[in-house]
Amino acid sequence: MDRRVTKQVRVGNLSLGGSAKIAVQTMWSHPLPDKNDAKGIEALLDRLRTYATMGCDIIRFAYHTEADREVFSIICKESPMPIVADIHFDYRLAIDAFTCGAHKIRINPGNIGSKQKVEDVVRCAQDNDGAIRIGLNGGSLPIHLRSQDHVRAMVDTALTYIDWFESWDFDRIVLSLKDSDLETTYRSYTSIAESSAYPIHLGVTEAGGIVSSSVRSTWVLGRLLNDGIGDTIRISITDDIEYEIEAAKELLRAVGIESKGIRVVSCPRCGRSTFDSQKFLKQVQSRLSTFDVPLTVAIMGCQVNGPGEASHADIAITGIGQKVFLYEHGVLKRQVSADEAESALFETLEAYINAQ
Repeated sequence: MDRRVTKQVRVGNLSLGGSAKIAVQTMWSHPLPDKNDAKGIEALLDRLRTYATMGCDIIRFAYHTEADREVFSIICKESPMPIVADIHFDYRLAIDAFTCGAHKIRINPGNIGSKQKVEDVVRCAQDNDGAIRIGLNGGSLPIHLRSQDHVRAMVDTALTYIDWFESWDFDRIVLSLKDSDLETTYRSYTSIAESSAYPIHLGVTEAGGIVSSSVRSTWVLGRLLNDGIGDTIRISITDDIEYEIEAAKELLRAVGIESKGIRVVSCPRCGRSTFDSQKFLKQVQSRLSTFDVPLTVAIMGCQVNGPGEASHADIAITGIGQKVFLYEHGVLKRQVSADEAESALFETLEAYINAQ
């Protein structure tokens, strides 16, 4: 597929748009620790390092009070990935976030205040080498536009804000136009892609839990990606952040954009199963996502499909009762007990990678 040609926007040490890879994004979902909670701050940074190894490229934090300034500054300085501050209503918080070291902010200029206040934020971004995402949602349009077609309203509003920014000689802009309605989201993104050359952040707002969000997001964002639209992506899931990262990476692999990372093949549980493949997959999936090698790993739970899938996978594990069999390209390499299966899988995987 041919990707849409866009301007390239730098966010910290990462580039969005142009020839840069499509960046995976998530959002921190907990309150920030107290500035005196050194263990809490370090635990947060450890989570960010884990997310980075899983393939997350950018993370967004809600920045809604200057009381978080000291902790937020530490995060911006120590994070392994660029930090985005999510700002609503108070333009002073946007300015403060940039002075803390945020690499980008996400604002809806319409709820920041007057045009002069928006200009103050843009000037601060210029002074602090920052970028700005103009983020519009169908549910947060100006009241007088909410009864109109949301697609036209969001696109026209975004183009107005772009004109403002460009009149102030600012072009480090990323765009997102999201709605909880799937077709509105799709049409909004395709329309703004035809009207602007700035990078686009893809997402579906208020998408729901793991199942509903994965299905809804795949239907809309997969089509957009296939159309060549999208420079950064978040699968918004009402659950743990790890699922968002894994879902985004899997979607990029499914549409043929991302080739790195382990592709997991696993069987659903059925009456034939004597090995809990479901439980085992949950144990190992997050760790598997930290490998960026293009391999297929099969996790199977019975003697019917297990050996066949083992022949198609680079590494396969098939459980039969308390016995677990590990294969490389269909060749049996090892037999272990079910209790040893997790450690044996990663030992086999790492040895296989090192031998390549």
